[in-house]
Order: sequence, then C-alpha cells, then structure tokens
Amino acid sequence: MNEEQRSLLLTSLSRFPPPQGVKLSYGTAGFRADASILESTVYRVGILAALRSLKTKSVIGLMITASHNKVSDNGVKIADPSGGMLTQSWEPFADALANASDPEDLVRVAFHISLHLGLFSRLQKLIIEFAKKENIPFEGGCPAEVLLGRDTRPSGGSLLEAAKQGISSIVGAIALDMGVLTTPQLHWMVRARNKGMKASEVDYFEQISSSFRCLMDLVPEGSKISVMDDTLIVDGANGVGGEKLAGIERIFNGLAIDVRNSGKEGGVLNEGVGADYVQKEKVVPFGFGPNDAGLRCASLDGDADRLVYFLVQPNGNKIDLVDGDKILSLFALFVKEQLAILNTSGNEKISNYYHARLGVVQTAYANGASTDYLKKQGLEVLFTPTGVKYLHEKAAEYDIGIYFEANGHGTILFSEEFLCWLDARDGELSSMAKGSEQKKAASRLLAVSKLINQAVGDALSGFLLVEAILRHMGWSIHRWNALYQDLPSRQLKVKVVDRTAVVTANAETVVVKPPGLQEAINAEIEKYPQGRSFVRPSGTEDIIRIYAEASTQEAADSLGNSIAQLVDKFLGFGSS
Repeated sequence: MNEEQRSLLLTSLSRFPPPQGVKLSYGTAGFRADASILESTVYRVGILAALRSLKTKSVIGLMITASHNKVSDNGVKIADPSGGMLTQSWEPFADALANASDPEDLVRVAFHISLHLGLFSRLQKLIIEFAKKENIPFEGGCPAEVLLGRDTRPSGGSLLEAAKQGISSIVGAIALDMGVLTTPQLHWMVRARNKGMKASEVDYFEQISSSFRCLMDLVPEGSKISVMDDTLIVDGANGVGGEKLAGIERIFNGLAIDVRNSGKEGGVLNEGVGADYVQKEKVVPFGFGPNDAGLRCASLDGDADRLVYFLVQPNGNKIDLVDGDKILSLFALFVKEQLAILNTSGNEKISNYYHARLGVVQTAYANGASTDYLKKQGLEVLFTPTGVKYLHEKAAEYDIGIYFEANGHGTILFSEEFLCWLDARDGELSSMAKGSEQKKAASRLLAVSKLINQAVGDALSGFLLVEAILRHMGWSIHRWNALYQDLPSRQLKVKVVDRTAVVTANAETVVVKPPGLQEAINAEIEKYPQGRSFVRPSGTEDIIRIYAEASTQEAADSLGNSIAQLVDKFLGFGSS
C-alpha cells in the first residue's frame, strides 16, 4: 500500500468513526440497522465494494435499502458481477471490516489524532492482509467501478455520500450514482454492464416493456379474461416500487393499472402496506376495502424485490392470499407448456433437439399443497435450506430453474447454453415454420428470459410476467388461486439456551442433533392427517423456529404447540 493510498484511507476514515457497542453481521439482506448508526458501516462497505471490483475486474453494485423494514431503518448490500448477492466467502471479511475497532480507543478518546491513527492501523492491517490473501492489486490494472443506488428512505442521501467516500478512498475507484432505484433495478444494471449491455434505468424499462409487449402479442386468440378482472390494483408500499410504477404506467400497452400507496399520497413506507405486511398479516393494506372485493390486487414490498397477489374478501378486511408458491406454480406451468410445444415435431426439419432440464426449487417453508401440486404436474421439485442464496444457486444448475419463497421473492434462471440453442432454434423456425406453434413457443420463452430479472427477484418484471401468463391462459385470479388449496399452517419460535445445539439435514427438514428430537417430532406428526413439521435454528438469535401444517387450522395449531413443547423439553431453559 503506497503513501497515496494510506493518506486517502486515513483522511476519509477520520470522518466516519464507528458507533460504540454495535456489532453488525452481513447476511442475505446485507447489513441492516437503525439508519442513525450506519454511516461508518456504509462507508466501510464502500471500501469493500471497491476491493471486490478490483478482485473481479468487473463492475460491482452497492444498494442502500432496508427493503420491508420500517422507515427509520436502512441497510447496505453488495451486488456481485453476475447481479447476484455478494459471494459467501467474502461475508466474514465484510463482518470484520464493519466491526473493526481498537480496544484502546476508549482510553485515547481525548487524543483525536491518536484515536484515528489507532483505528486506522487496525483497519489498514485488515485491508492489507485481506488484499494479499485475495491477490487484489491496489496499483495498476483495471480501475474499480461501483454502481450506487438507494431507495426512497430519507436517510438514503447521507448514507449514499458515506458509500461514495468509502469507494473513493481506494485509489482510482469510481462511484457512479444511478439515483433512486428499486433494488432489482440496480442488480439488473450490474449484470447488464458486465455482459456489455446498455444499463441505464431507461434501458431496464425498455427491455421489460418490449418483452411484455411481445408476450401480449403472442396471446392465443380466444384467451381473454373478463372485463371485471381487467384492471390490476397495485399496493406500492409507499416505496420506490410504487413511485416507479406510477411514473411508467403508460409504457405497458394493454394493461390497466391502478397504483395505490405510491408514496405520493403521504403514507409511510411499509406501515400497514407492502407485500411483507400483506403476506404475514393476511389483511388488506391501507387504501383497500370492500369496493375492491373480488378484484385482482397485487402488493410490492418496500424496495420492490417481493411480489404477492391477493383477493379482498367481501367483508373488506381479510384477504385470500396468492403468494410466492402460487406465482411459482403459474410460471412453472407456463414454461412447461411452452417447452412441450417447442419439442413437438411439426412439418419442418429440425437440425437438433435440446431436451431442456426444468427444475423447481423451494424451501421447507413452501406449503405442502404447492409441492404436491407441482409434483403431480410432472415437475422436478427440489428443496434447499432457507435463504435466497441457496435457492438461486440450486436453480442455476438447470437449463431453466424457477425458485420462489412464499414471501414473494423469486425468479427464473435460464442457462446460457439453453438460450444460445433457443435463439438459434427461433431463427431456424422463422425461416422454416413462421407462424407455427413451435415458433410462437420459442419466441415466448425468449421473451420470458428478457422480461424476468435473472439477477434477483423483481416485483416489477414479475408482475408483468404474471399478467402476461394470465392473459395467455385466459385465467382470472380466481381460476389461478384455485390451482390448489393451501394446507393450514402455523409458525412459532421457542427461546433456547444455545441454538447451535440443533443440527439439521435434508434442507432443514430433519433434526440430526440433539438425539431423539426428530423421533419425538415424527411421533407427533403421525397423530395429524396431512401433518408436517420441522424445526430449524435462527441464524441470528438463540431461538428455534417451528413450522407445522395439517388438514385443519386447529390441527396445525395443535401440532405446532406440541412441537414447541418438545423443543423446550430438549433445548429450553428447563432442560439446562
């Protein structure tokens, strides 16, 4: 590390002392906390982003958001070159960088220069050692480039400046402020830039709108949903997704959208609104009521990476939820249908077939009725541990991998090999069988690959795909919701002495340790028709999370309570 680099780090570091007594951990959502204590953390993540860019020789993203958290919170996370989440191998360094402090700081607090020199020496050592381990060049080569985005939270502006300071503290690093964005937009931009594509917000909307129009143009004749069901009412969570949607309705030809809670009506971000609220509470968001009964409604979360649909019940307060499991089912049925058409021989001569492997990926939290339904449709269903990073990784193993969590976060991934074949096949069909069903199927699948955000779950591109498929099928939301009936479920949590005493296997569905607990759980499950239950340790606190489902709500509640008692018996404070 040369003198210029040392000076840059020391100067910027002095402006961002860490908060005392705070320890943060980088997880799936990055770092999240009350916005008032995050400046130092965001500054340091700026350094991390610049180092990641140097390491990968690629554009990296840094997003400032706390998604569905309350408005006083904020957070920061990294988008890797693929547009996905920060690689797990860098998470320990992120933790160390965010939490680094000198234990002698409190003693030297009266000596301002000494305080920052002491802190700097610790951070400098940490950064130098990590750069050496990862072979990150500080001088020469490609300059670091980081795209910055933030949501609509009031604290976003000052935190963005802290991120810029962190990035610019690495010599030659460039920070590009992309403005107020949804989280998926920033991830899309990073992926696009590293693929050599145009990557502005205008480019994002042009790609998803043109792909949507292509799908709409290919809707079969005779497929039509009722006029009553024609308008989509969207709850924007008073966040960035609602704001974006309210401004671009005009580009979606043939789709009528009524945007509520866009953030312009004076509502508070995520307060009584948004996908997380709707999915967990199963009640209408603010601004919805009896007049909306039976209409097609959707809800985005605060940074627009989650999407759920719902029907308002006649009483005007309760809803019928159409969650991520149902969205996954809709997408899987459509893709399976198009693949089947594509592989049907017509009169044309086909130079080569490609038997694409289609996989559906869920976690144990997916409702058992959805899993049974998907398997009955002949789909390959796999489970992973809880967390988007595991779902995304598993889905990427397929030619077409579809994953969703019940909370509405998910997407579709297409392998490069399959897309290359599909593009060639589409061209072949254009010259030999234009207007054929095979040609239409190829065009639809290509349009889906461009409409869906393959970097992360994206509520804006996701709802467009839902709307296009419903029109293709000629389905109302009622018909879609009737694909299967969710089994009643209950989720509980039990405080324990040590959560690490629980070790699970088979995608968290089986307890390996402590001995005897899984056998006791199995014995309880046997007592309930369609019973299913599993337990898993929290990733952040000493609690065990419990999921139970059965044929009735009473049975699910009873099973959940029985399992909670077992967990307390084996692991609770009484057991110690």
